[in-house]
Amino acid sequence: MIDRESAPSAAGIAAGGEAVRAAAEATPIVFGTDGWRAKIADEYTFVNVRRCAQAVAEYVADRGEGARGIVVDYDRRFASEHFATAAAEVVLAHGIPVAFAAHALPTQMSSFEVVQRRSAAGIVITASHNPWTDNGFKIKSPTGAAAGPEMLADIEARIAAGAGRAIESRPFADAEAAGLVERYDSFDAYREFVGRNLDLDRLRAADLDLLVDPLFGCGATWIPRLLAGGRVRVTELHSERNPYFGGINPEPIPPNVDEALGIIAAGRYDLGLLLDGDADRAGAADERGTFITTLQIFALLMYYLAEHRGLRAPVVKTVNETSMAERLGERYGVAVHEVPVGFKYVGPRMIETGAMMGGEESGGFGFGMHLPERDGIFADLMLLDLFLCEKEAGRWPVSRAIAHLHEIAGPSSYRRLDLHFDRAVYPALKDRLLVELPKKAPGELAGGPVVRTQALATNDGFKFFAGDGSWLLVRFSGTEPLVRVYTEAASAAAVDANLAAGEAIVRG
Repeated sequence: MIDRESAPSAAGIAAGGEAVRAAAEATPIVFGTDGWRAKIADEYTFVNVRRCAQAVAEYVADRGEGARGIVVDYDRRFASEHFATAAAEVVLAHGIPVAFAAHALPTQMSSFEVVQRRSAAGIVITASHNPWTDNGFKIKSPTGAAAGPEMLADIEARIAAGAGRAIESRPFADAEAAGLVERYDSFDAYREFVGRNLDLDRLRAADLDLLVDPLFGCGATWIPRLLAGGRVRVTELHSERNPYFGGINPEPIPPNVDEALGIIAAGRYDLGLLLDGDADRAGAADERGTFITTLQIFALLMYYLAEHRGLRAPVVKTVNETSMAERLGERYGVAVHEVPVGFKYVGPRMIETGAMMGGEESGGFGFGMHLPERDGIFADLMLLDLFLCEKEAGRWPVSRAIAHLHEIAGPSSYRRLDLHFDRAVYPALKDRLLVELPKKAPGELAGGPVVRTQALATNDGFKFFAGDGSWLLVRFSGTEPLVRVYTEAASAAAVDANLAAGEAIVRG
């Protein structure tokens, strides 16, 4: 069950309601592709969370938008509710009202609440899929999208300028008694919102067995509750709160989801639906327990919107997303826009182009009809609706529907390799490889010559292309001390060869 206890005040855990001086912990804070994340009790402290919250509050106040309020949300990680309370107390000290999550809620509910309330910003305490030792701080813009580069640059500058200054905070209970705090639970309003774009009664009536794995995160019980009351049978794993996440990183990819894949492979289930720790990323598996890659999911969702819903608006994809998007774009007359990695780039481009969807390799998908921000719950429900459409068209089971996708979008085999490094050596490694990588480009990929090398616009890696559309991407994570090597090719054997080449380049 979701932990429904109200978040206690941070007083007693950290000095809520007092002026806290940040000089002793002037940690440089930089927001990566998806917020600021760090190890709890190392760099991730109450003081640093307050520094972030103060910068957000000042940003909102200086724009004259304080009366619109700020939404504060948090996940199930260790002490997230206490960090959220500390952040809220700083916002409240600026006289800005706060809508505060009644309990741990999926990250996208902050986006939903910001849009519904027309709030000035949102703050989410979460480290998404990071190791259990970490926590993080995400910021939402007034559109509900992740804060864009300009907003984040302003807030980062305020954090740096505020080092050493006292941070005022107002006791949470005092502010709540004064009517400046409203606790919210988004479920009922979100269910109604989802129902405007998906026929939930149709999904509930499906004669299917679903296995759902939220990986101990705050998406637990959401899909079962949204589908309750019909014929569809939903079994959920790992629903309890476990800040240790069972010893895994709560990212919905193998090997983290191997238990769910094994259960499906044993029989009985028609489809597996997966979520990450804060439920803004989606994953899936077919009836055989075969993991459906995030690149396949992007292509499936794009196909669904174009083929089954008749939409022709653009799509936005990150540089590490599938080349199937371009082939589907040609088939359906859909423009495809490519942006750097991170929804802080995807969301704004979706709004700018009026896109019907946007997505990234990590399993985050947003929809123009819904929110310009990742929503793993909604994406999973869209996949379920797609497979029901395919079933009606005679393409069943799920593996057959996926085979049909590749018949029209071309072959795609994909894998990602995460190479972890010590935090102390990571900055120097990154600087060195950014100089050396273009000189060490592989001679060939998937048996064909490399025809093009592309430096990423964010200066955090390089992408190498073969003539058949295969590609290899070497990129430095913006949230963790690791180098990610991605590749897409026509076969699993070619993928293995490409990854080996990529790892050799990184390790020298």
